[in-house]
Amino acid sequence: MPFQPAAHDGVAHCFSPGLLAFEHRPANASAATNTNVLIWVGGLGDGLLTVPYPTAIASKLPPNWILAQPLLSSSYAGWGTSSLVRDADELAQCVKYFRERRGPGAKIVVMGHSTGCQDAIEYVSSPSDPSAAASRTPLDAVILQAPASDRQAMLQSLGKASFDAANDVARQYVEDGRGEDVLPFRVTEKDFKKTPISARRWLALASPDKKGADDFFSDDLPDESLKKTFGAVPKGLGVCVLYSGSDEFCPSSVDKGGLVRRWSGFVKEAGGVWEEEFGGVVPGATHNLKGSSETVVSDLCRRVVGFLQKVEKGEAAHL
Repeated sequence: MPFQPAAHDGVAHCFSPGLLAFEHRPANASAATNTNVLIWVGGLGDGLLTVPYPTAIASKLPPNWILAQPLLSSSYAGWGTSSLVRDADELAQCVKYFRERRGPGAKIVVMGHSTGCQDAIEYVSSPSDPSAAASRTPLDAVILQAPASDRQAMLQSLGKASFDAANDVARQYVEDGRGEDVLPFRVTEKDFKKTPISARRWLALASPDKKGADDFFSDDLPDESLKKTFGAVPKGLGVCVLYSGSDEFCPSSVDKGGLVRRWSGFVKEAGGVWEEEFGGVVPGATHNLKGSSETVVSDLCRRVVGFLQKVEKGEAAHL
């Protein structure tokens, strides 16, 4: 999906001081009242329109759905000193904003991309503080697109020696009471250029002990970890996983289909509604679909729209 210079019509919603959500208004948008909301949350380094496929999804949504993309404190380079909990709390303000304006009958779905998938899980499960999830405005469903492991992606990119060395520096910062201090760029710039990253956030992502606050999707996590994430979703929540079949950040050793099936067991046990028809591995899809063919992009859009239609009918979620 190559870059196309273009103007994008839309509406900016200021849902909290300093935070806004951009509602896409594609050229083919209907004049009908838009009731339901798909909130799209990007990954590390993402901001407004940095990932192209949400625009394609917005153009194919049914007339009673909109796609809104929030800009959180962690957007662009802000993620390096932020956290999933902060993301989820800010996202909760966005959900509350649209819920109050759309009414109790509206369907609200959060779609995460990459680390945005962790935000979605943090919102509904909150592994570090389950009571926090219970206090947030309920969602009808979540979609996880490209839920790759940050730890395994970083290890693949850096190599074990550099990965271990970076973790040692970050650990020392934390032990010295400097967890919120930014690590030297010589430690972090190979993967993240000049993005300021605190020692705490680095360890949350790198998760050298497999207990990092951001480590939800690695394929070597024990059952006890998955019970706190996929196994803690609210009863009746619709869950659709769209794992990119050609995700360049996912090690070739990962059995994508097997991993998705493993997650499904925890969701079902928790009483969530696992999406079988449209969910699963998306053949040919890269991490954010840049470089993917139009056929692959269309397939992703078809899956998202199909799932949302089931959510609207009550077939993919029940509150």
